[in-house]
This record gives sequence, structure tokens and C-alpha cells, in this order.
Amino acid sequence: MTKKILVAYDGSDLSKEAVVEAKKQACDAPEKEIHVITVVNTTGPVTNATMAEAVGKELAERFETEMEALKKELETDGSVTVKTKIMVGEAEGNPGEKICSYAEENDVDLVVIGSRGLGGVKKFLLGSVSNNVVQKSTKPVLVIK
Repeated sequence: MTKKILVAYDGSDLSKEAVVEAKKQACDAPEKEIHVITVVNTTGPVTNATMAEAVGKELAERFETEMEALKKELETDGSVTVKTKIMVGEAEGNPGEKICSYAEENDVDLVVIGSRGLGGVKKFLLGSVSNNVVQKSTKPVLVIK
């Protein structure tokens, strides 16, 4: 049976640690699959849908090289299959919703995500991707702090 682990990646140090942890979590499985996804959102008020889409695509292109490097790094010993995906979300949406949907659609066994460490009032007022995933995911979630 294949162990599937999803890593939410945003380029931060904690998301890089989440990638390392995902590889550790998968090490005992004879067949393993690591999904590394990035959700980019357009920011700020956007009145033109075409403009918002163009901004989202530009942001996604910035991650392509980094995602390809991660894939090569994870596949170095040939024991793990790596799938990468860059998704474009809505400006007002929380990327956590796309992460949860992807986890469901791909029937992953574990979601690994970094936390920015927002606490108290900031966390309550701003919300956070990791908090959103923990609250809404139907899959087990490991938060890296």
C-alpha cells in the first residue's frame, strides 16, 4: 500500500522543514508518494477578473523552479514518487481550503504544513493557513513549528 503525504509549501523556512519532515514520515513505507503543493493567491482588491488571473499565473510561475528543485531533491534516492502542483486561489480565499480539497481528492494519509507562529489576537483577527487546515481537514495534519 502506498503512503501518501501532502506538504503545503510556500517557500518559508517552516515549509522547507515540512518537506524534510514529510520525507521522514514516509521513510518506513515500502511505497511512498509525496505531494508538494503551493497555493498562490492574488493580493489586494482586484476589479478585473482577467487581471487577477494574470497576476495569479505570474505568481505561480515564480514557484516553478523552486518546486522542480524540491522534486529532484526528494527523488534523489529513487525510493519516493514526488508530485508537485501549483494552484492559484482567489484573493479573498484562504489557501487552506484548496489544501484540504487537494488532500481529499488525492486521498492522502497525512498533511504536513508549517506554521508562521502567529498567536493570540493576531491569529484570531488574521486567520492562518495552518489553522484553517487543522480545523477543516478530514485527514491527519502535522504542523511544523
